[in-house]
Amino acid sequence: MLVSRRVKRLLQLVPGKRRFGVYRFLPFFFLLGGAMEWFMIHVRVGKETFYDVYRRKRSERQYEARMEKNE
Repeated sequence: MLVSRRVKRLLQLVPGKRRFGVYRFLPFFFLLGGAMEWFMIHVRVGKETFYDVYRRKRSERQYEARMEKNE
């Protein structure tokens, strides 16, 4: 109960309620999405980034599809 009251109070502090309504939170989501994208491109977990894994898996699928087609 105490937490939900604090969350409601925090959400009320975001300006633009009358003019934008719920859409006033969109800039936060854009920033969050940009931060996630930057993280996936630049931060290495072990020796690979998310996109390294994505590219490798995509090329493996293409190779397997070519092998199945040639059989």
